[in-house]
This record gives sequence, C-alpha cells and structure tokens, in this order.
Amino acid sequence: MSVFVLDASVAAAWLLEQQASPRADLALARLEEEAALVPQLWHLEVRNCLLVATRRARLTAGVAAQRLEALRDLPIRTDTTPDLAVALTLAERHRLSFYDAIYLELAKRRAAPIATLDKALAQAAAAQGLALVCERR
Repeated sequence: MSVFVLDASVAAAWLLEQQASPRADLALARLEEEAALVPQLWHLEVRNCLLVATRRARLTAGVAAQRLEALRDLPIRTDTTPDLAVALTLAERHRLSFYDAIYLELAKRRAAPIATLDKALAQAAAAQGLALVCERR
C-alpha cells in the first residue's frame, strides 16, 4: 500500500466544520486506497486542536472524543524515527517552524507526497520536489 504524509492542518479541516476544505477532502478520499503516515507530533497537534475547540465552545468534549475515535478508524501510521538534524536544516532552509519541518523531513525521507493546507509547508515541499496530495490529480 502506498503512503502519503498527512499534516495536522488537514486533520483539523476534517475535525472542525469551521476549517472544512475541499482540498482536505481530497486527502480523505485518498485514504480509501492509501495509508497516511504521520510523525508522533501529529497526535499532539490533533489533540490540541480538539482541546482548543472545546475551550472555545466550538465542540463539546463528547463530540471531540467521537471525532478523535473516528480518526482511529482511518489507515494512519505513525513514524517514530525522525532525523532531527535534517529537520532543522529544512526548517532553516525554508524558514519553517521546526514542527512543520518534521512533516517535510518525513515526506522527504519516505519520498512520499504530502497533504497540507499550510502554504509555507506546501511551498517548501514543492521546492524539495515533493508532490502535494491536496491538489487534484
């Protein structure tokens, strides 16, 4: 099964109606045939997204828990071996946060396309010769 790297901005668009995006829907559709690969950081970012949404009364805690459970049913695999030195170099080269560079490092290391709604990360991925999932094929 082929894989693509999934960043938290896309997952946030799935989880929160206010952030819904047709481009994120394209990534979700690809999960019917492919698996997503995420760094460990992704799990923290997704949970923080839901926590902030509940604090701002955009979701109840119960709905947040249901949406988190729905993510568990998707073919999402976690990579646990980032190359932190490469990520730092990528962050510096492309003026990314270290967090975004972790996703870029994973996509580069696995030679995998990346699903992101983050403009700077998408530009950096393109500069690295990586395909973007959130564009129509």
